[in-house]
Amino acid sequence: MTDVFTPEQRSAVMRRVKGRDTAPELAVRRILRAAGVGYRLGGAGLPGRPDLVMKGRGVAVFVHGCFWHGHDCARGGRKPKANAAYWSAKIDRNRARDEASRAALAAAGWRVVTVWECAMKTDGFADRLTAEVRGQAAAVSAAGATSD
Repeated sequence: MTDVFTPEQRSAVMRRVKGRDTAPELAVRRILRAAGVGYRLGGAGLPGRPDLVMKGRGVAVFVHGCFWHGHDCARGGRKPKANAAYWSAKIDRNRARDEASRAALAAAGWRVVTVWECAMKTDGFADRLTAEVRGQAAAVSAAGATSD
């Protein structure tokens, strides 16, 4: 299947895909702020540039979109029909980069929490996320917030 957009149109569409301040990221921030958990944005200087950083707690939080980061849920498992080889390679690179960032942060003594977009729709997500960030849970994979 060929792309329905010209290369210029596709480029314009892709430029509008947000890399920060996404709806899931804003929701995670609201949850943590409401729970009284302080954080900093951006994680500049840290491997992978985490979305949220809690230096005092030693926690780095990544908020991942299921499609872009190749999650194993229905949305993340969806395969594009147009330009499939490109998208498959891109998502594989994203996953490899995410794993390298997690490993580097863990080696530097950080606890990494990954929040998946799909898990944010589950009941009790806010409580599980808050507990995970505070270190009150070993792993919250059912919540989509996982500690590595």
